[in-house]
Amino acid sequence: MGLVSSDNLLRALEDQSKQVGYLGDILIARNLITEDQLTAALAHQYQTSYFSQSQPLPDPTLIDRLGLQRCLQLQCLPWLRAGDVTVVASARPAHFERHRDELELLFGPLALVIISEACLHNALLKTRRNRMKLWAETCVSEAESCRKLHSRWFGNVLCLCAASLIALAVVYPLGVMMSLTFLASFFLLVNSLLKLAAAFAIHSHRQKCVPLLRPTDQLVRQRKPVVSILVPLHNEPMVVRRLVNRLSRLTWPRELLDILLVVEEHDHATRAALAACELPRWMRVIAVPDAPLKTKPRALNYAMLFARGTIIGVYDAEDAPEPAQIHKVVACFQNGPPNLACVQGVLDFYNARQNWLSRCFTIEYATWFRIVLPGMQRLGLAVPLGGTTLFFRRDILDSLGGWDAHNVTEDADLGIRLARHGYYTQLLDTVTLEEANCRAIPWVKQRSRWLKGYAVTWLVHMRAPLQLWRQLGAWQFFGVQVLFLGTLVQFMLAPLLWSFWLMLIGLGHPLQAQLGSAVMIGFVTVFLLAEAVTISVGFLALSSRGHRHLRPWLPALHGYFPLAVLAVYKALYELIVAPFYWDKTAHSGHEAACDNLQMVRTAS
Repeated sequence: MGLVSSDNLLRALEDQSKQVGYLGDILIARNLITEDQLTAALAHQYQTSYFSQSQPLPDPTLIDRLGLQRCLQLQCLPWLRAGDVTVVASARPAHFERHRDELELLFGPLALVIISEACLHNALLKTRRNRMKLWAETCVSEAESCRKLHSRWFGNVLCLCAASLIALAVVYPLGVMMSLTFLASFFLLVNSLLKLAAAFAIHSHRQKCVPLLRPTDQLVRQRKPVVSILVPLHNEPMVVRRLVNRLSRLTWPRELLDILLVVEEHDHATRAALAACELPRWMRVIAVPDAPLKTKPRALNYAMLFARGTIIGVYDAEDAPEPAQIHKVVACFQNGPPNLACVQGVLDFYNARQNWLSRCFTIEYATWFRIVLPGMQRLGLAVPLGGTTLFFRRDILDSLGGWDAHNVTEDADLGIRLARHGYYTQLLDTVTLEEANCRAIPWVKQRSRWLKGYAVTWLVHMRAPLQLWRQLGAWQFFGVQVLFLGTLVQFMLAPLLWSFWLMLIGLGHPLQAQLGSAVMIGFVTVFLLAEAVTISVGFLALSSRGHRHLRPWLPALHGYFPLAVLAVYKALYELIVAPFYWDKTAHSGHEAACDNLQMVRTAS
């Protein structure tokens, strides 16, 4: 057709030999041809015709026979019946040829026509939009989803439990206080021992993670895959331009990078900001159809239908990942075991110095991502995932049904589901910068959503405790109880634990007469041990040059964690009245500080 020079074509073919990609995608990514030109060329190659936007819509009953997901996997649509022949429109004719037997078994004799990917998606949206919306909300099996918790019965049971506990406290105040104090102290001790074990596991063994390779040192025994990155945005028009710039710094080959900017259909401000940007060809906007349920996991499920990659990643709108991050992630997958399903990166903050709250938030995250999570992985426990800098093998994520659209901590829930099905999560030493929540009210709202999600996740997976025990084993089952139930109990009963400060300053304790001095000394010892563990593990987590300045702020955690008590009671109230309500985190906007910090780190 005379569209591509011989030199450009040879270079593209050479690159294609090292990649799991298509020649047409390489040519489009390099602005050598357009999608329409590629469609015409494929039609010429396969000696057939091609469909355009003006084509009448496909027969939805034929689509249903093949299945919505399978149509998207094969990038083909059974379009219409012409006598005994079924006309199939394909954006990937190579897929069509490989799966011809499967299609003929369903439809009989076939006739191939070519269609562009954009036209295929538009046709599918016009004919099966409602099916796609429903799938995004219900793709996780009901047995592993929390969507049943939206019943009046569930809220009534929680109210009854709370009322019963209050009534018992009125009738037997000391007895209830004694029981709850024992419970809180037990979980406090176990949680502290788990932190110590995690710290010991990290600092006493050489890390077993995949060696981190520079982009030029990548293994050549496997071809480079296509990586799709899902970036959900909601009411965030101000971050769009900086987000596009930050994602443009990723050094993964453009023809293998598929970034989907996921926005709600009625979020007009964000969609207008995206429309005003000149997006590169490897970035796409996915508009999620409007529905009463508006959650991040629902948006991710919907967008995943359109993703091209065999690896699926997730970033948040304010994220600034390391430029070489995708190279490290792919190397980790290629060198990992067959059951490696997820790679989790490290989160850090670019506004840590803003105020005391941002400093404490950074200390907490450093402890979580640099000590606790890697330690849990080493100890063989199920790893609850963070909400961003996550990368999954597409086939495994599909087999689990994606994310639970109704869970407000879909990341932690998915981490447990991966463990239940025998899959493995790897912590990887690659950093993504984001904004620390540095205002008290937004912090409480964000933490209440996380704690509500912890409660929902624990309730979902404990609906069948014996099955959970069989799937996880005793050790991982124990870890789930400590992590989810223990976290909730500690924050809910934290005021009882704070009462031990009364003894330390010589004012006595309400339970001292009933329990005796020896038992009370034991309580205080556990309490002080937990305080020492929190400070010590935090000190270890702040060992890097970029975090040492935060060590003097470790005592400020005593004023930081009480905010979580407010959050946990807000979470319990919402668990009764609005279990699926997504209290979105509001960001202050410190993007300039992020970009400056990232440039300094890149230079160093």
